[in-house]
Amino acid sequence: MNFPGFIVFLAGAACLFAQTPAPSQPPAPPPARLGVPASKPPVSAPVPPDKVVLTVGDEKMTAGEFDQLVDALPEQVRASARGPNKRQFAEQLVRIKVLSHEAHKRKLDESPTVQRQIELQKENLLANVLFQEMVANVKVDDATAQQYYEQHKSEYESVHARHILIRTKGSQLALPAGKKELTDEEALAKAQEIRKKLLAGEDFATLAKAESDDTQSGAKGGDLGTFKHGQMVAEFEKAVFDLPAGQTSEPVKTKFGYHLIKVEQHEIKSFQDVKPELEKKMSPELARNAVENLEKQVSVTIDDSFFGPAGVRPAQ
Repeated sequence: MNFPGFIVFLAGAACLFAQTPAPSQPPAPPPARLGVPASKPPVSAPVPPDKVVLTVGDEKMTAGEFDQLVDALPEQVRASARGPNKRQFAEQLVRIKVLSHEAHKRKLDESPTVQRQIELQKENLLANVLFQEMVANVKVDDATAQQYYEQHKSEYESVHARHILIRTKGSQLALPAGKKELTDEEALAKAQEIRKKLLAGEDFATLAKAESDDTQSGAKGGDLGTFKHGQMVAEFEKAVFDLPAGQTSEPVKTKFGYHLIKVEQHEIKSFQDVKPELEKKMSPELARNAVENLEKQVSVTIDDSFFGPAGVRPAQ
């Protein structure tokens, strides 16, 4: 039988199919009793690839042909089509084929409009297949990857830090119960006093539990865990990523108040550590560059009077 004609339609149908809820699972077997081994589910025997598993009218599909069809579907729906929803997928496939056969009987495929749609879907499918092939085969040389790494090094940088927050009046953080509202000057003075205790050798975690107005992290000794760029307010982020590990910062002012920060660990993944990730991330971008080069090799004319000038987007 001929499959390719259904693949484009199935891709969309499978996405709809994938959203349907999974059938309810059978109840779990009772737990094994002492000395009695738990029963194991029966193992299904492999299905011969030439076995007919689906018949729609005069059309038959073997297990091997079904597998080929599923292989042609988008990656995100393949597991669903082969897994617990296989039956639902088969029923959706039957519906598509029944409707397609009826459309042929009614000669809808001879309509110029339908033929243009089929041709467009064919071109779109070929374009997508080619692009995926370009992504898979593109070569990312070390020099290009190294340059990308240097330009995006901050994405591979992280810190593990603690802080003690002294809240100021007007802070976006709620005032902890039983605590006094401090002016900016009073909060700064308190932060400076705590810093003196830290420099004198007092334990950061102990002081955080006793003094920090960030009660959530304070209960954990001020521990904020490990985080990357873009996860903290700008003033805090700059201070924490500039601070060497083991040192305590000067008071850092943010919209929450004054922070005393201690960096426990500062890590930047090396180029070699992230090279496989970089290659995977860069491949689509390099493939898009190759597509742009292909476009430059083809004579293209777009009528501005009909389509509008380049780079101008309609108002939203």
